Amino acid sequence: MNQYNDQIETKLIHRQISDGELKTGAVNVPIYLSSTFHQSSFDEFGPFDYSRSGNPTRQVLEQKIAELERGTKGFAFSSGMAAISSAFMLLSTGDHVLITEDVYGGTYRFITNILTKFGIEHTFVDMTDLNAIEQAIRPNTKVIYMETPSNPCLRITDIEAVVKLSKANNCLTFLDNTFMTPFFQNPLELGVDVVLHSATKFLSGHSDILAGLAVTKDEELGERLGYIQNSFGAILGVQDSYQLIQGIKTLGIRLKQSSDSAQLIANYLNNHPFVEEVFYPGLPFHPGRDIHQKQARGFGAVLSFRLPNREAAKAFVEHVRIPVFAVSLGAVESILSYPTTMSHAAMPKEERERRGITDGLLRLSVGLEHVDDLIRDLDQALQKARRIHTPAF
Repeated sequence: MNQYNDQIETKLIHRQISDGELKTGAVNVPIYLSSTFHQSSFDEFGPFDYSRSGNPTRQVLEQKIAELERGTKGFAFSSGMAAISSAFMLLSTGDHVLITEDVYGGTYRFITNILTKFGIEHTFVDMTDLNAIEQAIRPNTKVIYMETPSNPCLRITDIEAVVKLSKANNCLTFLDNTFMTPFFQNPLELGVDVVLHSATKFLSGHSDILAGLAVTKDEELGERLGYIQNSFGAILGVQDSYQLIQGIKTLGIRLKQSSDSAQLIANYLNNHPFVEEVFYPGLPFHPGRDIHQKQARGFGAVLSFRLPNREAAKAFVEHVRIPVFAVSLGAVESILSYPTTMSHAAMPKEERERRGITDGLLRLSVGLEHVDDLIRDLDQALQKARRIHTPAF
């Protein structure tokens, strides 16, 4: 099969088959439960010696994500934050990183509480404002970090424009592509240097593993990141690698249905009198929608919406039936989250509110339930929350 001409739906499922699998006819990659590998030569080692440095099962996953993201080298980590923090270890003392204001709370925590211990400086900036980005770049800025659409307010960054600024200032660009996945967005093709994923989310799709992935645009950067991964040892285990390979096979059909449902739900919420604001790139008035359509092939399955206050959000959560109320997103089941105490709990209250993460904000990752059931459930929960919030209603 010619992998280079196939559409992404085909690439998600099929891969290059090893000589061993050709002999057995296995359609699934073997799980190599081995920490070490016999070397047949005293002077020359084979491709695998110790599973921290490389494992055949994990290698299939890493080759797969590199192919899907159209990069050169892929890396599988034990979590999304392991991938993100390892990428930041490409920096050195005295370097400066420019990072989007509305970033995942775990990334915020790492930037503010860990990188600073190594003498690495940072500036948060509104990356919907190219002038603000340009003015924030310093002589020692080495990385510009993007997240688009951002978590949880789905703000859009113009990837190509930021890449142009970074190249003019000799900076690397990192981009968290968790929400879009390579099914909808390929940042490396727009000039980004490192693309990152919490593969726990859509790529896995079943709330059963923790995993992180990284892909580099060029070989030299890949060698550097590979050295860091091997040194830190934050690699993805073999069984989790196998499960993630299996999850990726169904990404296309899962993300298509969830995104179609998310569009209908966003439209419904936007017309509900108790909902103050809806954040979803598929809405015609969403800021940055035109930019998003230029750089992505879909709107995704995550949306956020604002209720009047914490009490309204609490009442809604307590009456909704179908979505699970939990940390995370991107699964077959719909997941409702409260960013204030979940994804962005590490961010101080004043910083959250400045970014629009108010006490009434809820995030919904739309799963594979029937959309009519989801809308009926959301409707009854909103009605009950509205009665509690406004007794005269």
